[in-house]
Amino acid sequence: MKAVLMTAAGSPEVLQLQEVPTPSVPLDNTQLLVRLVAAGVNPIDTKLRKRGTFYPDQMPAILGCDGAGVVEAVGAGVQKFRPGDAVFFCYGGLGGHQGNYAEYTVVDERFVARKPTSVSFAEAAAAPLVLITAWEALYERGRLEPGERVLIHAGAGGVGHVAIQLAKLKGAAVATTVSTQEKADFVQQLGADYPIFYKQTDFVQATLDWTGGGGVDLAFDTVGGETFQKTFPAVRVYGDIVTILEPDANTVWKTARNRNLRIGLELMLTPMLLGLDESLQHHGEILSQCATWMEQGKLKIQVNHQFPLKDAAKAHELIETGAIAGKIVLLISDE
Repeated sequence: MKAVLMTAAGSPEVLQLQEVPTPSVPLDNTQLLVRLVAAGVNPIDTKLRKRGTFYPDQMPAILGCDGAGVVEAVGAGVQKFRPGDAVFFCYGGLGGHQGNYAEYTVVDERFVARKPTSVSFAEAAAAPLVLITAWEALYERGRLEPGERVLIHAGAGGVGHVAIQLAKLKGAAVATTVSTQEKADFVQQLGADYPIFYKQTDFVQATLDWTGGGGVDLAFDTVGGETFQKTFPAVRVYGDIVTILEPDANTVWKTARNRNLRIGLELMLTPMLLGLDESLQHHGEILSQCATWMEQGKLKIQVNHQFPLKDAAKAHELIETGAIAGKIVLLISDE
């Protein structure tokens, strides 16, 4: 099969399209052989490419956590799927198990969900990592409840644009930071109640004004760096702040402590890194629920750029600009 191999850590040019053996399915387990139609491209892919994967002794590596495709063969223990079924999932791509920048992959049936019939394979491939991240951050770490107010940073981004929709599906009011009028229009189409132009406006003061001075119940940081610390005073006393980035070592926690904030750390890759099968199965369940909402038109994935598999390096170059809204996808086959 054709696959994009990461031959070494470095610039996008280390991603090379090559021929590698097609994986096979042992007949005594619950694995699926999936013919991949599309693969999502995420910031974690570029970080691993630049600094090296989590398994540097297993090189070259195939990146790409997100995939969507068609089941080609099944193990003897498979119960939920059969050849011909369309599926999507987040599994592999960290340097250990093969990722999805390839024509085929093997994944356990417990970790996948049926692709919504109403969306394309490109949209399905763009969805898993950001959906699981936003779901866990808002619903599980942040314990978001109906009627609460939430601040979502970078609402036009990959995680941000689905976080807005998940927050609205929970019945929350949403403020979100954006950089341009085009992005403000985009997030409002997704249901955001209050776009904040953070380059022209103090987002903390804007958030306090929006909440009558009290602060939001939950802040979701998808940016990291100084943004995390700057957000503390925008959260109500006894409120929550969840970040998907590692807090800076120089973070000053005084405001968070004085306001009794509950700090949530979200890394949806943990179950893959630690081999937590029950948690990976939960990821499949999250995707199944989100698939229902996608079928109902309540949840949409914005794919703004599509590249053929051979142009994975160009996709990495684009995502590293940090300027795009929505998601980037690699198209692997026609479907």
